[in-house]
Amino acid sequence: MSVKNELLKMIDERYQKFSKGQKKLADFIREDYDKAAFLTAAKMGEEVGVSESTVVRFATALGYDGYPEFQKALGELVRMKLNSIQRMEVTYGRISQGEILASVLHSDIEKIKLTMEAIDHEAFEMAVDTILKAKRIYVIGIRSCSPLASFLSFYLNLICENVTAVNTNSSSEIFEQLIRVSEDDVVIGISFPRYSMRTLKALEFASNRKATVITLTDSVHSPMTLYSSCNLIARSDMASIVDSLVAPLSVINALVVALCMKKQKEVITTLETLEQIWDEYQVYSKDELNMVGDRVELSGNEKGKQEKDNGR
Repeated sequence: MSVKNELLKMIDERYQKFSKGQKKLADFIREDYDKAAFLTAAKMGEEVGVSESTVVRFATALGYDGYPEFQKALGELVRMKLNSIQRMEVTYGRISQGEILASVLHSDIEKIKLTMEAIDHEAFEMAVDTILKAKRIYVIGIRSCSPLASFLSFYLNLICENVTAVNTNSSSEIFEQLIRVSEDDVVIGISFPRYSMRTLKALEFASNRKATVITLTDSVHSPMTLYSSCNLIARSDMASIVDSLVAPLSVINALVVALCMKKQKEVITTLETLEQIWDEYQVYSKDELNMVGDRVELSGNEKGKQEKDNGR
């Protein structure tokens, strides 16, 4: 019998003998064990509305030596979720190879529609205003969320000052980069299942330093919302060999456009300055492809040809 079944079976067998507080804990774990696995005993008690000692007694009532052993069992429960290949087989196992493209695209379209219908517009506007007022902006996303964080950081850097894309190669690097975070700053955390403990710890650190935390995640039940004052919820699809993060990227696009509209003059000035710099230092002169008639040429070729023809 799997660890998951053993744990849930113990809860089911002993449920009627639990106290009122323990029943609350049992219900919470059965519904949100993904989130529960990340919580300390104190945080779980706070989340459910019981004391820390009640949480510890609940762990021992289930036969564990203490809360750490119980939390380890919860972690195993999360890890024993279907792996990527199994999830792909469940979702796409019954369709033919020729139907895969359409099926995946339709699935992504559906995730965007669901996100559009459910997203909190007040939270979105709050996120925009918070970013605009921040002294410094930190963006963190790990593993499959790293490209989202890089994309957001790239455009934020064109709109705002003091933007840091937090390097996430190790936990120590994360805290080294966040060491000066303060109440004047905002930290944007991006995390989707399987949730990143490193991202969660970074958000906890930022929250303890009184920084404003914005999260982009998949559910109000995500552990990332524990330290956030503003939650942007976007639907993701984990029933595949790859994590479908199309809807979160759409929310990021909307965030960037909203920020640009609020700072139109500054953004135009920045882009004009960049164009001058690119031209002066020939940043794209040998890197940008253009169509010339029916040919593809490097952007600098035509200019060089004209100069040669003019005897320069």
